[in-house]
Amino acid sequence: MMRAKQFAAAFLLGIAGAAFADGVDFSGLLDSTVTLGAGAGMTPDFFYGLEEYANIRMQAKLRDGISFYGALNLIAAAGSPAATAAALGVKNAAAYPDFAPSSFAAGENYTAGLELERLYFRVNGEYLDVDGGLMRIAFGYGRIFGPSDFLNPKNPLAPDARPRAVLGGVLSVYPLDSLKLRLFGAAPKNPLSLEGEGGLLGLSGDQHWDKASVQALYVFESPAKGSLWGIHRLGLSLKVDLELGFTVDLLYAYNREANTGLDGLSFSGGGDYSFGEGRWYVQAEYLYNGAASSTSVQSGNPAGFSGEHLLYTGATWLYTDYTSFTLACLSSLSDCSFAPVLSVEHELSQGFTLSLACRVPLDRDLFSGDGSRGELGPLPPGSGEGSRFILTAKARLRF
Repeated sequence: MMRAKQFAAAFLLGIAGAAFADGVDFSGLLDSTVTLGAGAGMTPDFFYGLEEYANIRMQAKLRDGISFYGALNLIAAAGSPAATAAALGVKNAAAYPDFAPSSFAAGENYTAGLELERLYFRVNGEYLDVDGGLMRIAFGYGRIFGPSDFLNPKNPLAPDARPRAVLGGVLSVYPLDSLKLRLFGAAPKNPLSLEGEGGLLGLSGDQHWDKASVQALYVFESPAKGSLWGIHRLGLSLKVDLELGFTVDLLYAYNREANTGLDGLSFSGGGDYSFGEGRWYVQAEYLYNGAASSTSVQSGNPAGFSGEHLLYTGATWLYTDYTSFTLACLSSLSDCSFAPVLSVEHELSQGFTLSLACRVPLDRDLFSGDGSRGELGPLPPGSGEGSRFILTAKARLRF
């Protein structure tokens, strides 16, 4: 932990010094979160959580179109998020593993951690860009589930979670103003692999028109344990912006060793629409989730699902220019379980917002007691811990 502290101090001092130099942008956010909940199973009947989370970002523009990017996550927690960190080594365990277990240290009444989130360079040319380092490599146009974005899995239950970074590189070519081609590669999930087992190499192409865009994707994952012939991924994503915004996003993963069939497919489709002079915004998206697909928990996605059919619906009402109300629900149609969320957000001043969100997991067992537990219910199948009610209050400061 001492080396981590020294690294953090050096990083922050570097940012502070660079902030006074020309061509350097310094930004970030600070979240102060309080959580109250009613537990299920082995979780206490009442639990609480306190969390202070900061994401600090720096961008330095150098000469000849070269830029440097860095970002650091800092966290201090007590209660439920601290217990989760100690047990699993993650922040927002249901969303993304933001910290390694070794990066946490305990204080008198809190657990603290830090993580290097981004560290990469970009070289911008007239027809060619090069990116390399610890960064996000994003795919697809899916808004809610995003099957194509398998390196940065989305979780509708944690929309504020920061996407994970990967260590890799991207070569982008622009043959036309409307066409973008990318050649990319990423290190395997096991960073200690000396032979590169499970490394990624792929191609993607994006074509844009005035009202529509389409992306095609191919990725090869080199042979590793569980995939002696490697894994092939084919993706297609489409978005159309008319009065109704419409998206289709799919990714098919083929593993010869596992004899992958339709279970390798993840497909989402949905739309969004605003009306009432922009005061109302509604969206819905359906997901077909194959057991071996990118959005399945069985494939190792920490934000994945076990059911085949899921549906997200949501509506936002802009009450004033500074206050909005949102009612959303994630539904697992396969086992009739639901996660409705009611939230309100108010902007006190520019860059400073307050929000309050309430989630009540529901399934058939909650009403009938017949043991028909669902993955989105109070106590998911195969789990000894859960929650019947979660209330979260957050203050977010952007700087």
